[in-house]
Amino acid sequence: MSSVAVEAERHENGEPPAPEENPDDQNIPEVVEPEDDDAEEQEMLKYGAKHVMMLIVPVSLCMILVIFTIRIITMYDQVSQPQVYLVYTPFNEQTKKTTGSPISDAVLNMLIVLGLVIVMTCVLVLLYKYRCYKIIEGWLFLSSLILLFMFTGLNLHEIVMRFNFAMDYITISLVVWNFGVMGIISVHWKGPLILQQGYLLIISAMMALVFIKYLPEWTLWFILGGIAVYDLFAVLCPKGPLRILVETAEERNEQIFPSLIYSSTVMWTVTMAEGEPVSSYNPLNSSSSSSAQGSPPTRPLPEMEQEPEEQGVKLGLGDFIFYSVLVGKAATADDWNTVMACFVAILIGLCLTLLILAIVKKALPALPISIFVGIIFYVCTRWCIKPMCDQMAISQVYV
Repeated sequence: MSSVAVEAERHENGEPPAPEENPDDQNIPEVVEPEDDDAEEQEMLKYGAKHVMMLIVPVSLCMILVIFTIRIITMYDQVSQPQVYLVYTPFNEQTKKTTGSPISDAVLNMLIVLGLVIVMTCVLVLLYKYRCYKIIEGWLFLSSLILLFMFTGLNLHEIVMRFNFAMDYITISLVVWNFGVMGIISVHWKGPLILQQGYLLIISAMMALVFIKYLPEWTLWFILGGIAVYDLFAVLCPKGPLRILVETAEERNEQIFPSLIYSSTVMWTVTMAEGEPVSSYNPLNSSSSSSAQGSPPTRPLPEMEQEPEEQGVKLGLGDFIFYSVLVGKAATADDWNTVMACFVAILIGLCLTLLILAIVKKALPALPISIFVGIIFYVCTRWCIKPMCDQMAISQVYV
């Protein structure tokens, strides 16, 4: 059919004439827009210096809190105070169940503690995999309850006795009650991000103090090394429990429980127009029902605005705990050179871990580099540098 006939037919049907084709347009190459660089920019921000500082600062604060507590509270002085150890470490001098060698006792205790950690981690992963969220929340709630109430009360009592403050038990009870309730609400329900982060650091510091107080000295060092090796397996091994936990959360598009993870980013929320903010996602109600096709809602839904999620780096509370355990154990030696060496070593290891994270861009264990560098710095400073400095001070040799 000729173009004239086609135009006549379009005129009879009342259709507008077809636009004229310009032969020159066929020779114009198609303009390809450049790819969106938002994803790349977000990745750069995620692993940038800003978020590195967002982890270094809280790690430093947690370690400083442990050091400060050990220095002012005599309860953590293992020399002057009677020793009471955890039931998970049966091989020690107090129970008279010993192999005769502190190293052998420490190895056996380490194996028992690591076995307990592995079993509890696997139980947590199984509960999460089969969506037993209520049991996990109850478990974490009970742990936070004990730390924020019982151990806060013990530490506050020791501070009152240490500085001879005039405070009765009723006032102490009210202070502990308000402090604990605010922490439970912030961590397990909702609250300002900075308040939640602060309580997570306090919980980590208290757990580190428990390990420092109730673990034998040699056992503690062997546990630090063993837990760092286990962290490698748990995160990097394809069948590692922590890797399975992270992959399961990513498959379900869920956030891991906030009482287990320290996040440097804002929480993801959805706000309703002219209303109060509501939670964007509740893992306890993950199953959603879909409406029937072809049946629109009888009334318009409220307009919702989603706040953008800031990309950032997350760190498990276990990393905070064992970082603080190493520095706190160094603080019990009453040598500030050793304390500062371990403090700097852990920050160096954390920076190296974040650097590797920026390269590989996948979940990595945060304990191995920092713990092993910290142990090396502790041994070198405590047994090499400190004796040399003492001898130089005695001989009045100044460098």
